[in-house]
Amino acid sequence: MIVNVEGRNPVIEALRAGRRIEKIFVLHSAHGGAIDEIYKLAKKRNVRIEKVDNNQLDSMAGSHAHQGVIAVAEEIKYWDIDDLIKYAKKESDEPLLILLDELKDPHNFGSILRTVDAAGAQGVIIPNRRSVSFTPVVAKSSAGAIEYVPVAQVTNLSRTIDKLKDAGFWIGGADIDAKQTCYQANLKGALGLVIGSEGSGMRRLVKEKCDFLLRLPMKGHVDSLNASVAAGILIYETVRQREE
Repeated sequence: MIVNVEGRNPVIEALRAGRRIEKIFVLHSAHGGAIDEIYKLAKKRNVRIEKVDNNQLDSMAGSHAHQGVIAVAEEIKYWDIDDLIKYAKKESDEPLLILLDELKDPHNFGSILRTVDAAGAQGVIIPNRRSVSFTPVVAKSSAGAIEYVPVAQVTNLSRTIDKLKDAGFWIGGADIDAKQTCYQANLKGALGLVIGSEGSGMRRLVKEKCDFLLRLPMKGHVDSLNASVAAGILIYETVRQREE
């Protein structure tokens, strides 16, 4: 299936990652370092560039945040969950996988992919229903990390947690009512971290499947953080503990 990749950094990373690209549309007045890099990479990959006006780009785009660049490319494939587990264990003695329980905001998903890539975690798992999936907004929000982070889409997240446990993973769930904070929890070893949806958190059955729950210490007047911010703190606390 062919999809649009929108924005300068997402297109650059798609070119660098070797994704098959049919054509790139560039605003005729676009210029700057990122545009120069796109032309250079496209020439190296033998990808044709067509200069167009802003109206044409707007008509093609899923949003108006295309930054004057849209690539027509092969869609990114989801990983098989068994292959992702094998990959994670091969890549690290302490693999870290992030499970998103019905997360729906594409900006949050993109930001989480960016953090997962930056922190060196091994991948992300999402349900295939009532959940965000790959979109141009996700790609742009990830700043290109979507090209590099393995993502598995599964039918049943609870059964996937059982599969992870069978493979030697501990499962921790982020929950506002947890007794221990993320700084008190042991986040070493093979770990799956579950982040719930923006509004209601983890579903009951998913929460019950977790080996332990953890929360962020909240000192202010609001009782929760943006899902991508919470995920970033938890991911980097995991990294910190493993570097001690």
